[in-house]
Amino acid sequence: MRKSGYFAAALFIFCNIHSQQISFKFDFGSGQTAPGYIQITPESKFSYLIGYGFDQNSVVESIDRGGDPLTSDLITSKKPFYFSVKLPDGNYDVKVIIGDKLENTSATIRAECRRLMIEKATSIKSKTTTVSFTVHVKDSLIRDAAGNVVKKIRLKEREIGYLHWDNLLTLEFNGEDPRICAVEIIPNKTATTIFLAGNSTVVDQDREPWAAWGQIIPGFFEAKKIAVANYAESGEALNSFISERRLEKILSLMKAGDYLFIEFGHNDQKQRGEGVGPFTTYKRDLKFFITEVKKKGGIPVLITSMHRRNFDSIGHINNTLGDYPEAVRQTAKEENVALIDLNAMSRILYEAWGPESSVQAFVHYPANTFPGQEKKLEDNTHFNTYGAWQIAKCIRKGIIDAKLDIAKYLVKDIPAFDPAKPDPVEKWNWPLSAVITSSKPDGN
Repeated sequence: MRKSGYFAAALFIFCNIHSQQISFKFDFGSGQTAPGYIQITPESKFSYLIGYGFDQNSVVESIDRGGDPLTSDLITSKKPFYFSVKLPDGNYDVKVIIGDKLENTSATIRAECRRLMIEKATSIKSKTTTVSFTVHVKDSLIRDAAGNVVKKIRLKEREIGYLHWDNLLTLEFNGEDPRICAVEIIPNKTATTIFLAGNSTVVDQDREPWAAWGQIIPGFFEAKKIAVANYAESGEALNSFISERRLEKILSLMKAGDYLFIEFGHNDQKQRGEGVGPFTTYKRDLKFFITEVKKKGGIPVLITSMHRRNFDSIGHINNTLGDYPEAVRQTAKEENVALIDLNAMSRILYEAWGPESSVQAFVHYPANTFPGQEKKLEDNTHFNTYGAWQIAKCIRKGIIDAKLDIAKYLVKDIPAFDPAKPDPVEKWNWPLSAVITSSKPDGN
């Protein structure tokens, strides 16, 4: 695996970050190479020295139909496959051409740790389809205005294996029959960035079957206009997010007009000590986030935590979060900042599902549902991909209801969402990624 050499390679990257190439045009397939493109064949294996190639032990094949150099040959596989490119942190526009002269194509494209960019792109035989998205690439280093490394995020041990702290853009090609002709990558310096700060209910969960709303919502926005930069991590509370320098990293990248969505509470409520509580330390830290973002010319948005799946005897949700959601509401009002009341929407959503149907949105699976999963999974806090999709739709509704300026960049083909009328699970399309775990994320 690439990650076995992570530290040595990362040192090389960090020392040479400003000399890296930041725009690429890749022609996938073993046929004739289009002018100005780099040819990518099944033998193009990733290495830090070359800076791009197939990754994560991907096994792929090339098909050449003859004809136009860019679109007549392609790369495909029967399993999910991964392609990585070495890049400095920042936002990038990515264009992918899919298609095959003789076969229909269906491709799901995800980035980094299973971050959904394109839910399902299709192309009929003899045609190609071009899709575009804007993605955020990050590392754990904090730089000053001159680009000098001054600090580093305190990553947890498990984060070393994530695909989003390594100065690589890793693309996952998945779906019924992904046939990739070309990939183009260029930096985007003008897109508004929506930074996300939160816990395991927000983070880009790196393994099936877990998921969170932060890794679903990028696909809701127009390419080139918005980049979603997810800095959430499992187990985090407001104060740990500060002490581990995660907020500092965000602020080092933030430009005027960027957003910071802030959703905590599940882990904060477990903290104990004199004076610790929702209306004291929690509100204090929320206001610190708000103040620091405003200093950068950014726009803070507070989000109340969604409920846990905890029903009473008549099918109503029990409040297991105490006064923490109310503290967020009060702070938003006192500081005159936007509020997305996910806590209120999630109650409506869960009760619309009811105690029995709601399990389809959470990580509840019998033993042996997934390879190597010997015990049943019963998690009433963390979502599967369907549940994360529905929570992301609540966030989308909150953006519209709060009249945030970024609402104008939401893609138009997603219908208005009513939490009281959740989408049927059958409408959700998510081919499994290659990496699966039975280990529950930190936090509850």
